[in-house]
Amino acid sequence: MPIRTRAAALAALTVAALAAGTVLTAPAGAAPKATAAKAAPPRFLAASELPPHPSSAWTAGPVGDGFPVELAYCLGEGVPAYDYRHRVFHTDLDTSAVQVTVVTGSAAKGKALAALLNKEIRSCADRIEASDPEVEAEGRFYGTLPVEEGATVHGLHTEASWGATDIHLLSVGRDGRTVTVVGWGQMGDFDDAPVAAFKKTTKKAVNKLH
Repeated sequence: MPIRTRAAALAALTVAALAAGTVLTAPAGAAPKATAAKAAPPRFLAASELPPHPSSAWTAGPVGDGFPVELAYCLGEGVPAYDYRHRVFHTDLDTSAVQVTVVTGSAAKGKALAALLNKEIRSCADRIEASDPEVEAEGRFYGTLPVEEGATVHGLHTEASWGATDIHLLSVGRDGRTVTVVGWGQMGDFDDAPVAAFKKTTKKAVNKLH
């Protein structure tokens, strides 16, 4: 599937989610933000640390402020307002990725946020189907990872009535009060998901939080 077609499919999911009442509450300036003590910001993944693509190198975009719209299809509703920062990655073909990090006010708040994000991801498939009858979605749980305070890995497959089919991997990890979400996606289904490589990427992402 051409990049433009896949992007249109993902955009349709995001628009449908927003139309169903999913409103991004996290971007900078959207609401008062939690205050955290001054510290060096968490480091982000490098392009070379993402799951290898068989025919295209990864390109990393700049680190920006706010919650990324690329995760709106699953995490657009009810995400608490913090000072989120994110980085978007892409290949020359149809594969893309995103990482968002946030430093909350305490380890307890970090734990609560990570639990909420995991809950939202687990219910993502049902919410997508409820918001758009032309899209079928299925979620899978790929387990936990023993890194810092832990990380969880999820999979999501969507198939639209017009033929678009996409596979996503999402993970949530925490180190104390700092939380990160990593997302990866491309055309395909569960058989096309590089789960083992994505778990390695997730471990690297969480290890960079401190």
